[in-house]
Amino acid sequence: MGISRDSMHKRRATGGKKKAWRKKRKYELGRQPAMTKLSSNKTVRRVRVRGGNVKWRALRLDSGNYSWGSEAITRKTRILEVVYNASNNELVRTQTLVKSAIVQVDAAPFKAWYTQHYGIEIGRKKKAAPAAKKEGEDGENAPQEAKKSNHVIRKQEKRAEGHKLDPHIEEQFSGGRLLACIASRPGQCGRSDGYILEGKELEFYMKKIQRKKGKGGAGASA
Repeated sequence: MGISRDSMHKRRATGGKKKAWRKKRKYELGRQPAMTKLSSNKTVRRVRVRGGNVKWRALRLDSGNYSWGSEAITRKTRILEVVYNASNNELVRTQTLVKSAIVQVDAAPFKAWYTQHYGIEIGRKKKAAPAAKKEGEDGENAPQEAKKSNHVIRKQEKRAEGHKLDPHIEEQFSGGRLLACIASRPGQCGRSDGYILEGKELEFYMKKIQRKKGKGGAGASA
């Protein structure tokens, strides 16, 4: 018995059984789920499908292209962890990448773009400055403050006028991780691309993750 996507084996809306009046068809076949895992050993398989078309079955991935909608930019970044999945907690435990999974991605590429675009450093830890001085890394601080032409300074100031960063996102930048949602289907296209969570959607998932952590803590103490 292979995996089939037909409705022949299902009951009627009234609950009655349907008699199988024909055999299975090739166009109704289903395949094993890819269950793409989060791993640095990237593995993508080529699958030949009906009509001679091709699907790319990702078995292991660790990065993807993530877009920051409000800033209209996309950057390739590392996926660090799967933190929430509305359909099944087991997919979080096994770090499985599927569409609509909530993941944490590396904030570094977006942080670098923000600094270059607005001339403002975000997510800087205040306690890190004294430690750097003790180590005598004054020489390393100099190249970071690269000289800018007046034209570039004016341009950055103009961009920063009236621009406000979401406090939740700013808080995430200080931790070096951003919450994102996978929008592609890794088992079908071989990629785990998505978008950075913002606004109401970000608040919603932050509450969900916090609630889940609270339940986990209560279970451990019990």
